[in-house]
Amino acid sequence: MAYSAEERRLLAMSDEAYMDDEQRAFFRRRLHDERETIEARLREVRESIAHHERGGDELDQAAGEEEMRLALRQADRESRLLRNIAAALRRLDDGEYGYCEETGQPIGLARLMFRPTARLCVEAKEHQEQREHHYQKRRGEAR
Repeated sequence: MAYSAEERRLLAMSDEAYMDDEQRAFFRRRLHDERETIEARLREVRESIAHHERGGDELDQAAGEEEMRLALRQADRESRLLRNIAAALRRLDDGEYGYCEETGQPIGLARLMFRPTARLCVEAKEHQEQREHHYQKRRGEAR
């Protein structure tokens, strides 16, 4: 991942500066920018859905239905991401942003720059994924 000059400067800061005013302001801007981008994409998707035309032959109808299905999936993903951004902004307001919800340890600037809505540190996320994989595997064996 190529970092901007501002990101490189933040990454070079001491551990004691973690989630200081400057870093919190950076992530607040990043989250607001991401929210604006997603809201614009959602408007486009909604407009596409609203202007979806039915008609034509069966092939055109099938293609239109597939486009509609993909648009609805995208809208669902975007809506979930908006909720995650809102939750991250609340954590910023509460002073909990940047700290793992499971361990309380710092999530880390590099991870937050990659995924600003992250709620878990890498270790806790890996543990969560291992648990999910284990449960999926157990369900698969039970069939």
